[in-house]
Amino acid sequence: MRIGLFPGTFDPITIGHLDIIDRSQRLFDKLFIGIGRNAGKTSMFSEEQRLAWIKEIYKDNPKIDAIVYEGLTVECCKEVGATFILRGIRYVNDFEYEKAIADMNRSLNNTIETIFLTCLPQYTSVASTLVRDVLRNGGNAEQFLPETVARSLKNKK
Repeated sequence: MRIGLFPGTFDPITIGHLDIIDRSQRLFDKLFIGIGRNAGKTSMFSEEQRLAWIKEIYKDNPKIDAIVYEGLTVECCKEVGATFILRGIRYVNDFEYEKAIADMNRSLNNTIETIFLTCLPQYTSVASTLVRDVLRNGGNAEQFLPETVARSLKNKK
């Protein structure tokens, strides 16, 4: 069984993330979306909220599940039985950064492969960091968010 882990903060999950997740479906029998707990970062949205959004978006897809994890990504892979790490690439500098992480992960556990998917051109500017900036400054970020997330944020206002 081919099990993958797509790690990230997903703060919030965007249509760019969905593009990578949805296009990776053919590669895996099971994909875990791993919300990494990062003590060095202050999140805009709680882990519970991010987990709820992902579970709602993929509630009808038994191949996809979401978890929160802490510590090394390769350890999370071991816990869920993943032998692949999925990463999305928007720009060349993303690749350089992601390759360094993939090399480190391979050094820690050489049975886990990292797979890079490039995002579709219309999603290159969609980044959680930029979406958070739009939201913090009162802008409308709906076009960058899955409908579930946009609806949830609208209901909170």
